[in-house]
Amino acid sequence: MSDTWTLALHVDDVEEEKNKTVDKIGEAERRSLKPVFAELKRNDSFVPAAATAIVIPEVQEKVEKVEKVEKVEDYEKLAKQLEHASPLEIIDKALEKFGNEIAIAFSGAEDVALIEYAKLTGRPFRVFSLDTGRLNPETYKFFDTVEKHYGIRIEYTFPDAVEVQGLVRTKGLFSFYEDGHQECCRVRKVRPLRRALKGLRAWITGQKKDQSPGTRAEIPVVQVDPSFEGTEGGPGSLIKWNPVANVDGVDIWNFVRAMNVPVNSLHSQGYVSIGCEPCTRPVLPGQHEREGRCWWEDAKAKECGLHKGNIKEEGGQVNGAAHTNGAVVEADIFETQSIVALNRMGIENLAKMETRREPWLVVLYAPWCQFCQAMERSYIELADKLKESGVKVGKFRADGDQKAFAQQELQLGSFPTILFFPKHSSQAIKYPSEKRDVDSLMAFVNALR
Repeated sequence: MSDTWTLALHVDDVEEEKNKTVDKIGEAERRSLKPVFAELKRNDSFVPAAATAIVIPEVQEKVEKVEKVEKVEDYEKLAKQLEHASPLEIIDKALEKFGNEIAIAFSGAEDVALIEYAKLTGRPFRVFSLDTGRLNPETYKFFDTVEKHYGIRIEYTFPDAVEVQGLVRTKGLFSFYEDGHQECCRVRKVRPLRRALKGLRAWITGQKKDQSPGTRAEIPVVQVDPSFEGTEGGPGSLIKWNPVANVDGVDIWNFVRAMNVPVNSLHSQGYVSIGCEPCTRPVLPGQHEREGRCWWEDAKAKECGLHKGNIKEEGGQVNGAAHTNGAVVEADIFETQSIVALNRMGIENLAKMETRREPWLVVLYAPWCQFCQAMERSYIELADKLKESGVKVGKFRADGDQKAFAQQELQLGSFPTILFFPKHSSQAIKYPSEKRDVDSLMAFVNALR
């Protein structure tokens, strides 16, 4: 009498097995599962190969989703655990976890400290850098010095030649001075970085909270990268380590000097933050380091996209102007009772006075200007703080028909321009910095009133 094998596939049984797999069934249940090549017994129910091929991918997908959630939660927890750890400890942990699938992003500035820390761990490490084609000669020489000093080969990443050629032929070599740096950075930095990171599971950056308080104040020491993807692809596939996030720039330099680490010769010429040659300049004593980068733009707009992500402006805006049914509608900004809106006659009278009842701080603006929009919150906050101080805060829209007048009579160079009108002087004083946070603007006012 021949054996009878039951080939029926019960939906409930399959669903139960899927749930058990995703929920990570207990040891006793796992022992009850038969090995793939176990001898079949009479009346045993099993899933045919064809059905298995259907079930397993669904279960696997669920398991992967569960594991990805766990990873996100783990790195949030790990960031808290390492919040007060030293850069050496953090880098050691990063290299231990990811081995050859992690690399240090090196810009050719003080982030050379990251390479020194990695060397001190005694573990193997990789270093990569973005060669935009517009770096200073001193930076290229420094790359060579670093390679020889540490006995490494930097893995250089370059922009796409066709994209660069298209940009330069269409808009010239210095278009960023006219319409902002974002397009050039996207071609020369962001897209090459995206390609490089696709070959990694994690990367190490030199971001510090004190580099740009307006945009980098909330940097964890480790995080799931919110902008880029790693080898496996998809959200959550790349881990970003920021080991010096909580370290002051002064402490970084003390470490570099103590360890006799080679440095970029540009630092001795007054450069603090170093990037592409056309977009970097030395800073003066007392200026913030980021004021040496893209100095013609607002402080909050200086991020190149490597640590911010390229996000379109909300509402599909173009140059700050919202589009409604094909028509351009420019919503006004700096709308608060604490700020006086001046018309042409008002600003002319204010500028002509040799003695004023109180000093004035006035912003010359255009509502469509992204840099004016970026400082709106800080200017309103400043106006609220100055309410009882005896300083009046105002605004004057200086685009369109008023632009020529503002350029000739009010020192308008670009938007926004901020002027202080002293109580006992006819000469308005122009705010000289691109750093427009509340503390910086308040320091300017306090120094003059």
